[in-house]
Amino acid sequence: MTPIKKAYGYVTRIKEGKTQVLVFQHPIAEAGIQLPKGTVQPEEDTYYAVIREIEEETGLRNFHVEKLLVEDLWKNDDGTIHNRFFYKITVSNVAEEWHYEPTGGGEEEGLTFHFFWISTANDVELIRGHGDYLSLIFN
Repeated sequence: MTPIKKAYGYVTRIKEGKTQVLVFQHPIAEAGIQLPKGTVQPEEDTYYAVIREIEEETGLRNFHVEKLLVEDLWKNDDGTIHNRFFYKITVSNVAEEWHYEPTGGGEEEGLTFHFFWISTANDVELIRGHGDYLSLIFN
């Protein structure tokens, strides 16, 4: 079975000298608190996929993809293998929190995400797998 490629964005900003990471509360309780991320389309480069996903899920347009932090293989709860690509993304002049209806369609159609910032890896409990590399941002 070919792994499913997923692009994750650790969207970061500096506030009062401290790094913060953007997360969102999914409106479906079981989906919990997440990072912006999504499936890489066939023949799409993961760099461009993370840009598309950040734009579709957050509504942000003025950000900079700083670097690929890590690539791994990860087993999802349903047994599928994900080839995950975690990128560090930087922004400035962004609201403290906001609501946004993702534009990517599919399962997210009609949903509204609530975005906010965390200042440590322990501020919230992210769904499984999303916080795996926060230590690369906060340390």
